[in-house]
Amino acid sequence: MGTLTSLDIKQKAASLGFDLCGIARAESFPELSFLQEWLDRGYAGDMAWMARTRDRRADVRNVVPDARSVIVTGTLYNTDRPYTEELASDVARLSRYAWGDDYHIVIKSRLDALLAWMQSSSDAPFDGRAYVDTGPVQERVYAQYAGLGWIGKNTCLINREIGSWLFLGEIICTLPLEPDTQGLEQCGSCTRCLEACPTGALVEPGVLDSNRCLSYLTIELRSSIPEAHRESIGGHVYGCDICQEVCPYNRPAPHSGDAPWQPRRGLDLPRLVDLWRRSDRDLRSLVKGSAMTRAKLAGLRRNLAVAIGNSGDGDAIAALRDHDAERSSIEDPMVQEHIEWAANRLHPERPEAVRGDDGAGCDGPVR
Repeated sequence: MGTLTSLDIKQKAASLGFDLCGIARAESFPELSFLQEWLDRGYAGDMAWMARTRDRRADVRNVVPDARSVIVTGTLYNTDRPYTEELASDVARLSRYAWGDDYHIVIKSRLDALLAWMQSSSDAPFDGRAYVDTGPVQERVYAQYAGLGWIGKNTCLINREIGSWLFLGEIICTLPLEPDTQGLEQCGSCTRCLEACPTGALVEPGVLDSNRCLSYLTIELRSSIPEAHRESIGGHVYGCDICQEVCPYNRPAPHSGDAPWQPRRGLDLPRLVDLWRRSDRDLRSLVKGSAMTRAKLAGLRRNLAVAIGNSGDGDAIAALRDHDAERSSIEDPMVQEHIEWAANRLHPERPEAVRGDDGAGCDGPVR
């Protein structure tokens, strides 16, 4: 045991699999105050939990009293797979972070190991708490002040050397550690992310309107996807990486060989129709232990229906029409609404195609 230094912690973090590690002071940085304005603009959509925890999110010392330091880690998750625009129209677009194991579990386990090592190595007791995306922490702000990078115009944390395909995690603690130098903005005049967003969700540099974001629409939204945005969904079934794919700092970005982030079988460039035809049991089994459980089964079916409708695959109409007891989630009224929309988009001149010869299989007329 002895006096822990920032260097000691960074070296241990590296040995545990973290690609980046930095230290920020536990302070009320100016960027933290924008959360209230963002909420007031209605940009949180239906994510009511953001408003419920706004006070705690305003300062980590509301989470860990007497906190002095925030240790922020970054973990590269980019794997050797094509960028979205290189995929065929019948292939499901899944955000990279969801291809493998649930990062919440994997990163939290590594952070817990780091915190346990710190507690066993420190000659003075201290309080500490680890979070991975689920806690009331504005982690990108602290990551910037910990020197891991800067918050880009696409709202992601960007590191000059390894880009933005990063899982962030943090340990808030009462240790007075030596902080790192704040990361400086290096986007310059580039606006590729704003221009590439298909729904204009990036309303200004660094400001995201969740109501228009494809990630929000395919993951957090529990109700019907607004018709105005369905065509823009394209082939996205879970999340969206467009604003990161076009970023110069990710072209190219290094690849991670870390086993948890490699695409699991069935999520490695799957065809839309193949995912749709899976039974509810198989679909649940496929996404179990991944971040994709967040969307719920009905949400995935909803997203698949929209993506199939956008695929231009006229033969997929048969798959949409094929209802059976092993895919009872298809009968969900919300899913049915999106099936009707997809069928009409695939065959606008023959909307009855999705209903079959007897007109059965959908609730209500096809619009």
